Amino acid sequence: MNYTKEEILSFLTAEKEEILNLMKQTVNNEENNTITYSKNIFIPLTEICRNDCGYCNFKKTPEDKNAIILKDMDEILEELKIAEKQGCKEALFTFGEDADKSPAVVKALEDKGYKNMIDYIYDVCLMTLNETKLLPHTNGGNFSYDALKKLKEVNASMGLMLENSSKRLMTTIAHRKSPGKDPELRIETISNAGKLKIPYTTGILIGIGETKEEIADSLLTIKELSDKYGHIQEVIIQNFTVSPGIEMENCEEPSLMDMIRTVVAAKLLFKDSDISIQVPPNLNYDTAQIFLLCGADDWGGVSPISKDFVNPTSPWPALEELEKLTKNVGFNLTERLCIYDKYITPEWLNEKLLDAISNLS
Repeated sequence: MNYTKEEILSFLTAEKEEILNLMKQTVNNEENNTITYSKNIFIPLTEICRNDCGYCNFKKTPEDKNAIILKDMDEILEELKIAEKQGCKEALFTFGEDADKSPAVVKALEDKGYKNMIDYIYDVCLMTLNETKLLPHTNGGNFSYDALKKLKEVNASMGLMLENSSKRLMTTIAHRKSPGKDPELRIETISNAGKLKIPYTTGILIGIGETKEEIADSLLTIKELSDKYGHIQEVIIQNFTVSPGIEMENCEEPSLMDMIRTVVAAKLLFKDSDISIQVPPNLNYDTAQIFLLCGADDWGGVSPISKDFVNPTSPWPALEELEKLTKNVGFNLTERLCIYDKYITPEWLNEKLLDAISNLS
């Protein structure tokens, strides 16, 4: 459905019976009663990052004695093997953007015989495919076209949050110290992933100082990219949460109603596609069920063995509890891969990745 910006804004400002009617529309549009999730392990390769977002709970400095400067491959493989035994099928690799601009990371890479993070993550993903049954999914900030082209060969899927398409936020507490959050750069990365036919995850972050108009623009930007390239498999609606010590610790979190309106707007905008709408359950544990009644149909990656390093104060619910939450609303919980079924074809994946997926069945 090609809704206008004004129509999206009407969803984002709906009240009383109007919001209930919109919620009913999203549920009535569900083709089945299935809510999906991906059983994964979350492995940060480095916690060094050029960005310094006001809401970030991930980045550390090289001076921090607890910082991961560069995780060793032997340690990564050991963790992957544990995940494999636990039945995980996704290896989520994250790292700070342009971490290899840091002298500490450069030295760590050189000590291992590498010149940059792209070559290192490539070999980490290749090791994952060769030594385990897990599928790599890399999310490491903005990448060049050439870097994406290389990583495509060893990743079943990849991702980057758009967060917001507004340039204005680059002057606010959220992004003023984060050059990598420039929406033009992020849109370019997402576009290049589409050109390269990389199955992709993106989404928006609400509660960081954006306006309703900017939320509408951001959702429409994702819709435009999806319509053009067809590579976006899921859209995450993520809410800002306060954590002690972050620069935005005194800022207000988005309300439950704001989350409801945004999820509804996203579901209605993408209702004619097979794009999933995802809401992280660990950031909304007490209210997670309501989003299933707003059209959310995916919980995202959930790990039984690793924490959410981006949101360390928000533990994932146990899979048994997630199933209970889902069934209590009237839906069935089903595990999926990090790549959605429609993309498991030679048009999107090379033979090595197709073989890895076939070996999971």
